[in-house]
Amino acid sequence: MCSSDLSAHPAPKSKATMLSTLAASALGLNIGATPAPSSSRAAVSMDLGRPLRVAVVGGGPSGACAAEIFAKAPNIDCTLFERKMDNCKPCGGAIPLCMVDEFELPPEIVDRRVRKMKMISPSGREVDVGRTLKENEYIGMTRREVLDAYLRDRAVELGAKPVTGLVQKVEFEDANGPYTIKYSEYKPGEKKGTPSEAEFDIIVGADGANSRTAKAIDAGEYNFAIAFQERIKIPDEKMKYYEDLAEMYVGDDVSPDFYAWVFPKYDHVGVGTGTVVNRPAISQYQAAIRERCADRLGDNPKVMKVEAHPIPEHPRPRRVIGRVALVGDAAGYVTKCSGEGIYFAAKSGRMAAEEIVALTAGGTRLPTEQEIKDTYIKKYDRAYGPTYLVLDVLQKVFYTNNGAREAFVDMCDSEYVQRCTFDSYLYKKVVTPNPVEDVKLLFNTIGSLIKGAATAKPDQVFSNPVESLKRI
Repeated sequence: MCSSDLSAHPAPKSKATMLSTLAASALGLNIGATPAPSSSRAAVSMDLGRPLRVAVVGGGPSGACAAEIFAKAPNIDCTLFERKMDNCKPCGGAIPLCMVDEFELPPEIVDRRVRKMKMISPSGREVDVGRTLKENEYIGMTRREVLDAYLRDRAVELGAKPVTGLVQKVEFEDANGPYTIKYSEYKPGEKKGTPSEAEFDIIVGADGANSRTAKAIDAGEYNFAIAFQERIKIPDEKMKYYEDLAEMYVGDDVSPDFYAWVFPKYDHVGVGTGTVVNRPAISQYQAAIRERCADRLGDNPKVMKVEAHPIPEHPRPRRVIGRVALVGDAAGYVTKCSGEGIYFAAKSGRMAAEEIVALTAGGTRLPTEQEIKDTYIKKYDRAYGPTYLVLDVLQKVFYTNNGAREAFVDMCDSEYVQRCTFDSYLYKKVVTPNPVEDVKLLFNTIGSLIKGAATAKPDQVFSNPVESLKRI
């Protein structure tokens, strides 16, 4: 769980075209301080006799890609904070094909090249997806500890200063004054952190869904899902089955509002699920997906690692305050319906850094809050806002009951849907609609929804009033 050009990504022109953007995208599978005042619209000129000081908090794809851009820029010193350099973030690990070239990832970063997928409905109907893929097309499956380390090391090689430290507080008195980051630095061989602090002119918060940077600037709250995954070692003959295959399961038994998955990794599989509306029952849903895929995992599958993490449901209300900008999960850049976040994290980190670097005019001026919003935020929202909107609608349509989930799997049997969705997912490009096929798809989907509503088993009733009060 856990998408490539900067061109605008307009919403599909019809409901049918909107439906056709779904299936492949589904693979894509902290401490506060005083809120920052808004900075003025006037830029701050500089003659400090030193480079601009930029802090990137968080060393995942968003932070590493931002740090890489800052490290290349003239007259900018970049410090990259990461609390654990060998961190293994829980994540499905899927990346679109376009990310490999755009971010210059070497072949060894990709553990598995998925060219086939099974979509499995609540009733057990299986639909094979991937018939339209060309020979050189695939969805990349990665391990986050490998991907993140590569991106982070590249930024460091270019000049970013790495600090193994847990950022605890961001302090400031004036939006145009320096930001003081207080953190615990963990040096090699030491278990206890050393209290430290440093001043910076600009901060990029890339510290995940529980972002301390976001809390420090009062960026606002968002709803979030809980994702749960087990990394499981299975017999070689069973692993052969998953060599280039991923599975996606839907049904209220595995999640009342999301999907469950089996994703192949280097020498094991990741099996997991997620939910927003019934987070206390996540263990129950994980047990259900383990039961549904038990035969395919073989006898005595060995759980290597158990992982759980939050996934933001929508962008935060405020993503730029003063000269602090949020990117990746800290900003809320994970798509509904698919849970895709890796590409959008890397893209937002790179985009934010590129816009900030341009605004600094070679490190000679400080950008204002409004300038960062008018460049980074507006360009990102224009490029990808429609994608988030469409997938939000599709999640509401197809993940709400078993009848709709049966219709979803039925829809994925269409070669037109497969071609449109894979083109959209793999290359993050606008798919040219076919009006005739769109009309066919619309009527077929309506028919499937009616059929599913009449034949699917009723959803289980659950109640968690305390949890529901936390939703925004």
